[in-house]
Amino acid sequence: MTLRGRTALITGGGGPLGRAFALALAGAGARVILVGRSEQALADAATRVVKEGGRARSAVCDVSDPASVRALAAELANEDVSLLVNNAGVAGPVKPLTDIEPDEWDDVFAVNVRGVYLLCRAFLPPMIAAGRGDIVNIASVSGKRPLLNRTPYTASKMALLGLTRTLAGEVGPHGVSVNSLSPGPVRGPRMNRNFRLTAELTGTTVQDAERDFASRAALNRLVEEDEVARALVAMLAMPGLCGADIDLSAGMIAPA
Repeated sequence: MTLRGRTALITGGGGPLGRAFALALAGAGARVILVGRSEQALADAATRVVKEGGRARSAVCDVSDPASVRALAAELANEDVSLLVNNAGVAGPVKPLTDIEPDEWDDVFAVNVRGVYLLCRAFLPPMIAAGRGDIVNIASVSGKRPLLNRTPYTASKMALLGLTRTLAGEVGPHGVSVNSLSPGPVRGPRMNRNFRLTAELTGTTVQDAERDFASRAALNRLVEEDEVARALVAMLAMPGLCGADIDLSAGMIAPA
């Protein structure tokens, strides 16, 4: 497919998955805007896109902060953003709910749910006015099945699924499609951190924690970053997709 002539804004653009999204979308012809909190990580990701023949720029923004999002919208006022990928997210604590502090809970929802609301609120009006646009929210298979000792994260991702479906009904009549992509555990630094914390909590090894997690998937493995990025591009090639959630979990939601 081709995304030539379109501009895509990707939150969490400085992270491994955000970079993979940027490379895939740029490879399909889109101009990408990488957004996040780390100026250096964003610059590195944008440079990688350009080196591979794509078009990219970056902008610093804390998606959980209304003032920061307003400043981002003002900075990009002359950009025709017709594709918004809400990828920014935090993993949150790995411990029983009774040990989680209110601030830890709020920090997860501030990025994973409030951030999506703020970005949609800021960038939807021009899409509605133009009568076209796509929003893809990066949810998680963990929003659809239990994940012990990760209640803030799973609750936030389930909330994101509800946001996606309701917003699709609100803006679909205006020509804007809203969908979600739910990866399973994606191999990379975040999952390595989670495996380490799980091992500490359960008294096992990091390798055992990873093997146990992967064994819950029908394919008995984790998902790779480039697989998730290719899934995003494939979703955009389905014009009738609206209000849907695409599962890419190596079969992790399959019945045991």
